[in-house]
Amino acid sequence: MKKYCISLIVYLLFFTATLSAQSGWQKIKTVEDVVAAYPEEMNEMLEQFNLGYPGLEKVKNAYEKGNLEKACNELLAYYKNGNTADHLRREQPDQSKETVASADTILKNVFTVQNVKGKVPYLENGHRDWHYKGPNTDNEWAWLSNRHSQISEVLQVYFETGNPKYAKYIDEFLGDFIIASWPYPAEKSGTSVWRGLEVAARAKVWSRVFYGLINSEYLSPATKLLMLSSLPDHAHYNRNFHAGANWLTMEISALATVATNWPEYEKSPEWLDYSIKTISESMKGQVYDDGIQTELTSHYHNVAMRNFVLFKDICDRANAELPGFFDETIEKMYSYIAHAVRPDGYRILNNDGDRGSDVELIMDGAERYNHPEWNYIVTNGREGTKPGDGPSYFYPWAGHVISRSGFNADAHWSFFDIGPWGSGHQHNDKLHISVAAFGRDLLVDAGRFAYRGAVAEKFRPYARGTQGHNILLVDGKGQAPGPRLAEKPLSEKHCTITENYDHAWGKFDNFSELEGECEHMRQLFYVRGDMWVVIDRISSDRPRKIEALWHFHPDCDVKQNNEIVSTNNKRGNLQIIPVGNQNWEINFVKGQEEPEIQGWYSEEYNKYEPNIATIYTTNVEGDSEFIWVLFPSEKVANDIQAEIISKDENQMELKVFNSQNDEWFVTIPF
Repeated sequence: MKKYCISLIVYLLFFTATLSAQSGWQKIKTVEDVVAAYPEEMNEMLEQFNLGYPGLEKVKNAYEKGNLEKACNELLAYYKNGNTADHLRREQPDQSKETVASADTILKNVFTVQNVKGKVPYLENGHRDWHYKGPNTDNEWAWLSNRHSQISEVLQVYFETGNPKYAKYIDEFLGDFIIASWPYPAEKSGTSVWRGLEVAARAKVWSRVFYGLINSEYLSPATKLLMLSSLPDHAHYNRNFHAGANWLTMEISALATVATNWPEYEKSPEWLDYSIKTISESMKGQVYDDGIQTELTSHYHNVAMRNFVLFKDICDRANAELPGFFDETIEKMYSYIAHAVRPDGYRILNNDGDRGSDVELIMDGAERYNHPEWNYIVTNGREGTKPGDGPSYFYPWAGHVISRSGFNADAHWSFFDIGPWGSGHQHNDKLHISVAAFGRDLLVDAGRFAYRGAVAEKFRPYARGTQGHNILLVDGKGQAPGPRLAEKPLSEKHCTITENYDHAWGKFDNFSELEGECEHMRQLFYVRGDMWVVIDRISSDRPRKIEALWHFHPDCDVKQNNEIVSTNNKRGNLQIIPVGNQNWEINFVKGQEEPEIQGWYSEEYNKYEPNIATIYTTNVEGDSEFIWVLFPSEKVANDIQAEIISKDENQMELKVFNSQNDEWFVTIPF
C-alpha cells in the first residue's frame, strides 16, 4: 500500500508538471524553462545528434555527465558561433518601429491561403487551432496554412523593417505549433499538421528562420531547442512516408534540406544518400526526354523543376555528387517553359494550373545555363540574343504544340494539346486550343478553380471536364480519361513546322458513356503572322449531335454576326469563322449554373469569374468535317470571310478575304 501511494504521488506530480507546462507554454523562453517543462523531449532531441561530430565536444561532455541543461546551452552556443548553413545566416537589422500592413494582418492570425482569408481561432488550452480549415471548411486551407509560408513572409518583413514584433511573433508562433503538434505520429498521415507536403514545406521555412535568427535575441533559446527537437521528426516523415511524382520532389528535397543544414544529426549522412538515390530515380521516370514533367501541367512542371533546382543547389553546397543527367534534365525543363511561355511572360494555363508569370523563373534559368536566347523570348527582345530556331516549337513526348508569329509583345501565340492525358492533375481536354494575340488572351482554358470545399463542389467537374475547354462534345458527352503516360514520342508526321506555317494534328476516340463508335481528329494549321485554320473531322457509326465549344477570356467583348463570332475589344481581337455549308445553331453562355455549369473562368486557385462560352451546335448523319478560321487582328475586324476554293483527298485550299479586297490563300495538306 505504501509503495502504491508513492507511485501515485509520483504520477500526480508528473501529470501536474505536464499540465502546467501545457497550460503555460507561452512563458517557456529560456533553456531552463524548456528543460524543466519537457525534459523527456530534450533528452530525445540530444539522442538524435551525433555527439562525436566535430564541435560538439562540450555538448557530449555535459550530456554524458547528466547535465541536460548545460548540454542544451552548449548546443545552442555551437550553432550560434559556428558556420553550419552559412548561406542562411543573416546580419540582424537595425531596430525600428516601421510596419508593413500585410505582415500586421498575419500578426492577428489572419492568413490568406489561396486567395481565401481566414482568422485562425484559439482553443481553450491557449494554442491556435492548427486544424482550422478556414471560412470555407476546406482541407486545402488547413494544409497550406501549416506550411508556414506566413512566417516566411513575416521573417522577410522583419529583416526589411527591424521591428522586433515580427521576430517575436515568429518565436511565439513556432513554440505554439511545435508543442501543439506533439506527439509525432510516425505514420503516413493526411491530417492538417502531419501530411507530407506540409512537413516538407516547414523544414524549408524553418531552415531560414533558425539560421536567419540564430543571433537574434527575439527567437528564444526555448524555441530554437524546440525546432531542433522537431526537425528529426520532419526528416523521418519525409524519409519514410514520402509520395511519388512532384510530391516526391518536394518531400525528398526537404529531407536533403534537413540533412545538409543540420549535418550534426546522427542520420543526416543516411538521409542525404537516400535523397540523392530516390530523387534521381524519380527524375528519370517523372520527366520526358523533351524536358516536360509527366503531369503535363505547367504549374506542377514548375513545382517539380524548382525542387530539382533546390536539390542540386543543396548537393552543390554539400559537395555531394549527382548523376550527370540530373543537371541536363533541369536545363531541358527550363528550356520548355522558356519556349512555351506566352508573349506577356505568363505560362500556359492547362490542366490543374494557374495563369502565373514565368518571367523571373526563365531569367533565372537563362543565367544558370547561359541561354541569353531565353532572356530574349521572355523580354520580347529587349534583352539577350535572338533565338536561332522557332518561333514555334513541338514537344513530341508531351504532345504540346506552341505556335507563334514571333517573339515581340504583340505576337500571335497558341497552345495545341495532342499528347497523353497526364500522370496527375489531368483534365479531359485532348485537342484543346488556347489562343492569344496583341497582348490579350482570346480563347482560354477554364482553369482549375479549387480542389476541395464549396468552390470545388460546384466547379470541379466543369474544370476537369471537356465542357470547360475549346473542344467538341459528342451527343452531349465529353472525353473519358486517356493514357496517363506516353510510351513513345509522337512521330514527326504529327507536327510540321516551317518558316511560313505550322501544321499539327491529333485524334481522340474515347468519349465518356457514348453509345457506338466515334472518333474526333483535329488539325491545326497556323499561317504565320496571319491566322489559324482548325479542321475537325468526326468519324461516326451513327447520327450525332455535335457541340463545338469556344471559350473567350472574361475581358473580351464578344459579338455575333450571323455564324461569325468576333470580339469587339479596343485592342487584340479574334474572329471565329465557320467555313462551309454546315447549319449551326449558336448560343452564348455566360456564368451559367443550371442545368449545368458553363461559362466560367478561373485564372488562379479559388478565384473565378464568368466568361462567354460560344457553343456551335449541329446534327450530323455520320462522318463529317468542320472547318474554322481563327482570324486575329489588332483592331476590330468583323468583315473577314472565308470559302473553300478546292478540296481533294490530299489537300484543301481556302480563300480568306475582307471588304478592302485583301486576300489570303491557304493550302492545307490532309
